Amino acid sequence: MEKIIILDFGSQYTQLIARRLRELGVYSEIHPYNSEIAYDDDVKAIILSGSPFSVNDDNRLELEVLPLLQHKPVLGVCYGAQLAAKQLGGKVEKSDKREYGKANLRIDKADAILEGIKADDQVWMSHADSILGLPDRFQIIASTHSIPVAAYRSEEGLYPHAFYGVQFHPEVTHSLIGGQFLKNFVTKIADCKLDWTPGSFIESTTESLKDQLGKDKVILGLSGGVDSTVAAMLLHQAIGPQLTGIFVNNGLLRKNEFTEVLEDYKVLGLNVIGVDASEEFISELTGVSDPETKRKVIGRVFIEVFQREANKLKDVDWLAQGTIYPDVIESVSVKGPSATIKSHHNVGGLPEKLDLKIVEPLNRLFKDEVRLVGRSLGLAENFIGRHPFPGPGMSIRILGEITQEKILLNQEADHIYIKNLKESGWYDKVWQAGTILLPVKSVGVMGDERTYEYTIALRAVNSQDGMTAEWTPLPYGLLGKISNEIINQVKGINRVVYDISTKPPATIEWE
Repeated sequence: MEKIIILDFGSQYTQLIARRLRELGVYSEIHPYNSEIAYDDDVKAIILSGSPFSVNDDNRLELEVLPLLQHKPVLGVCYGAQLAAKQLGGKVEKSDKREYGKANLRIDKADAILEGIKADDQVWMSHADSILGLPDRFQIIASTHSIPVAAYRSEEGLYPHAFYGVQFHPEVTHSLIGGQFLKNFVTKIADCKLDWTPGSFIESTTESLKDQLGKDKVILGLSGGVDSTVAAMLLHQAIGPQLTGIFVNNGLLRKNEFTEVLEDYKVLGLNVIGVDASEEFISELTGVSDPETKRKVIGRVFIEVFQREANKLKDVDWLAQGTIYPDVIESVSVKGPSATIKSHHNVGGLPEKLDLKIVEPLNRLFKDEVRLVGRSLGLAENFIGRHPFPGPGMSIRILGEITQEKILLNQEADHIYIKNLKESGWYDKVWQAGTILLPVKSVGVMGDERTYEYTIALRAVNSQDGMTAEWTPLPYGLLGKISNEIINQVKGINRVVYDISTKPPATIEWE
């Protein structure tokens, strides 16, 4: 399968490059900037990402560009373009002023990579350094009103393969010509066929799973979410009854979710064991208020429950996981110099405890690609469109100590919220929504009596993959209706507020 390798120097936009290429129909992979590349026939080109560093910093991230050009065509984006220019004999200096935002492209020289792009087309800049001089036998092919080198290339025949550098970011939507530019690079420079589709992924993955698993038995932890369900459908298509799913109720799911999801899995024809371990989880969480401790307790108990159920099954060889590509990137990549925001609830210790091999059918897909594959597999929209729900469930949507009373309060409030979003048509317009029970009580008035009860915060965001998110401007009338129903129907809550924070600087969940 042909692919483009993206070498990551820590840009916030690196994942966007991969996503844009995949949308064009080209499979792409992100690797740390200092990775060794296996130059097989499947690798068609290399892209060097941007970076928060300057190429003139003493602690800059270094990579020798010239050896890459002996093997494949290379595109440098922002930092990648500056790095190549500086290494190969050009001049890169700090700009008089930081250039950030929209700019209009000037075409200085016709080139295949600029086909279909007109003068004055909009691009997006984000850089503090500028390329002031190119190496020998390199040519400017585009500029802007502010900078002399917006795009450049190596002269024909200078290296075995061409180098292209761009100062703007073709991967962001603000670069209106970005899609055409990247398409030109992958088709005209890298000679890609644009054959990466959900159908081709299903076909190749199913065959690969058959070869990998043979007649072996596989277990999979299911959550009701789209990732684990699509993974189950792919495995079911490949190995049928050799797959057994285990769906654990930790007592922190949404209202009625355990029974509803089990019924949905029956309809899909999947072999799923439902395990109600809610009392076990809640007992272990009693008195715990620290969010990281909550995650660790839930992770530990999940492993214990899952291991107990798995041991009841005979001759199992594999543990399947719904790991998706952003998880892989975060676990293997420096993400340039990016810092880890938080630890994630996962079942990392499970394979060792069960002494099973791991199979991850979705570990090459982004979230939106998982949904496309799910639709191609015929999965119902109630799975495909289901909002993401955190692994620790209600435990991190109840701030502070967990009690059964608080879980029931938040489940009831959440149920009213989600029901109203669905009835109003807003559920499918929102990426993720949920209620957060705050650890504060406030005074209220109901009838002639004063109340002193909890506050619920409503959260609704829009995002593509959770990396960044905008708060959703739900209509005031709908918010008023939801607030009125929660306060009137959920005894113990007398105040409802709406969270209008973006990510960053806030996060989607509160804990």
